Amino acid sequence: MRLGRDMSFSRKILRRGIAIKSTKLKPSKLPGVSFACMRTLLGKLPLLLCALLATGAAAQVSALRATSSNHLNGSKSSYLQRASQQPIDWYPWGEEAFRKAKELDRPILLDLGAEWCPYCAQMDRESYERPEMAKFINDHFVSIRVDFDMQPEIAARLQRAQAYMNLPAGLPLTAFLSPSGKLYFGGGYFPAEPRGGKPSLGEMLEGALCLFREQRKTIESGGFDVWTQEGV
Repeated sequence: MRLGRDMSFSRKILRRGIAIKSTKLKPSKLPGVSFACMRTLLGKLPLLLCALLATGAAAQVSALRATSSNHLNGSKSSYLQRASQQPIDWYPWGEEAFRKAKELDRPILLDLGAEWCPYCAQMDRESYERPEMAKFINDHFVSIRVDFDMQPEIAARLQRAQAYMNLPAGLPLTAFLSPSGKLYFGGGYFPAEPRGGKPSLGEMLEGALCLFREQRKTIESGGFDVWTQEGV
């Protein structure tokens, strides 16, 4: 009954000529700006947004690099200074690095190279500047970097160890040491991915870590001591 009364009431309203008119919203014109110009600006909006986002991302990366310098920052060596903004927590050669390795009970990753060495620069680009590689190294090693030209006495020590352990001659030298200074594993240039029968740097890192954990007594009783220049 109520539905019938409502319908009757609606018919009375319509008979009286009362009607609801729909209205369409019309865009108002901005003074001095045509619709064609507005369409052009709207079409360029995605590109402008992308440019703004890219600028912000670049600024964040630059800020991160500026605040993530390692222990090589301020070095007079151009080879060490080049690595000062890398994500790897590099140390210069010295007691601080070996003390840190003893405290953390970690093996040492040692890089001997030079500014003029092309394979040293290639390893930087391929491996040492990669955040995921740097994270693995920082989590499991204490890293030391030595300049062949600026630190000749240390370079001579490492070259003697290199020859004693029958590692490939030349630069770079990628060596692994115990916290006490026993060189036990290493090689030269290692690519980011296995290539031409040569293992990758990642594989070498995992191998060095495995030896350090499973053959610790053998490493300490053997190897070449870079401090005393003696080998067993």
